[in-house]
Amino acid sequence: MNAEPARLAAGMPYDVARVRADFPVLATRVRGKRLAFLDTAASAQRPLQVIEAVAAYERTSHANVHRGVYQLSQRATDAFEGARERVRRFLNAASEREVIFTRGTTEAINLVAQSWARSTLGPGDEILITWMEHHANIVPWQMVCQQTGATLKVAPIDRRGELRLDAFRALLSPRTRLVAFTAVSNSLGTVLPAAEIVAAARAVGALVLVDAAQAVPHERVDLRALDCDFLAFSGHKLYGPTGIGVLWGREAVLREMPPWQGGGDMILTVSFERTTYNALPYKFEAGTPNISGAIGLAAAIDYLEGLGIERVHAHEQALLQRATAALGRIPGLTIVGQAARKAGVISFTLEGVHPHDLGTILDAEGVAVRAGHHCAMPVMDFFEVAATARASFGCYSDEADLEQLVAALGHAREVFG
Repeated sequence: MNAEPARLAAGMPYDVARVRADFPVLATRVRGKRLAFLDTAASAQRPLQVIEAVAAYERTSHANVHRGVYQLSQRATDAFEGARERVRRFLNAASEREVIFTRGTTEAINLVAQSWARSTLGPGDEILITWMEHHANIVPWQMVCQQTGATLKVAPIDRRGELRLDAFRALLSPRTRLVAFTAVSNSLGTVLPAAEIVAAARAVGALVLVDAAQAVPHERVDLRALDCDFLAFSGHKLYGPTGIGVLWGREAVLREMPPWQGGGDMILTVSFERTTYNALPYKFEAGTPNISGAIGLAAAIDYLEGLGIERVHAHEQALLQRATAALGRIPGLTIVGQAARKAGVISFTLEGVHPHDLGTILDAEGVAVRAGHHCAMPVMDFFEVAATARASFGCYSDEADLEQLVAALGHAREVFG
């Protein structure tokens, strides 16, 4: 396999076969069938470049960071902090001090909830989210409201799976202290109008948190243009390792927030009388970090930008359009969520077949899709379904994956009559 990223020259057609060659797992046979991996929204596969970057660190450079005076520790520290700088450039953040490594999007949101919100909010204050949120952007705010007496408000969606902006604006008030929303719905694929949401929140003086877990792998995210206060994403959605993620926070806000967890590396001095805390970002990174995960994340960013995020986006959008048309022709199949702007995600139901049974049948045909509530139970309740099957695309998805999905759905219809 090619040891360099499958860089695609500007103006040349997107060479998905060349991209697929970078992902060893895609050569896997499933139940004797070609693997059609259509669960990228849950966890993207990793290219050889990421696998090798992590393996090279483990083979040659592993040591604890920030604490050792010996060369191996210094090498590991340089690689870890280099990953932080790589994330800063990827997001167009102003400073490395604003980039905090976490275990993923969920931990990042919980950090904001338990550090900023719990220490800031009180009775009469409000947090506004949308009906499309992943549980990770619902439950932490419910917990904070129980702890502080604040109130959680929820902006509704319509039957197309789009945010009702008029209702969202109507729920904003001077009491709104935080607006937290997903940039892209993991269950529906809806791309939310981020610029309008941020501007409306700013108009009432609210801070803004963006769950970008489903956005950063597919579209360019520029923090200076977005103008939010917090942004969270996970490495494993971005072709990187699991167990690594990022919380970006505006430096002026982070500086005033108390630490969330205590322990090593987030301190300057400790005595039994008092503790003084480290500078940003280390104040929020207690304990030994996921060093290899950060290095793998940096390699994943290099890989994706080598392909060209805009070119990957165009490729996924073309597949989404063809898939929407193809699935729309299948009798008894209903696509759940048909927003005007979507990422490469299609959720659907098939009449007479429970999504879990459907997922099992598709697996027998080598097709991997997600089946369930997708950690978005309020969305399922809104559409009055127990669950959906969800096909999601990545940089390596191709026409053969789509054809295999359609054929497998045809087989499912035959099985269930």
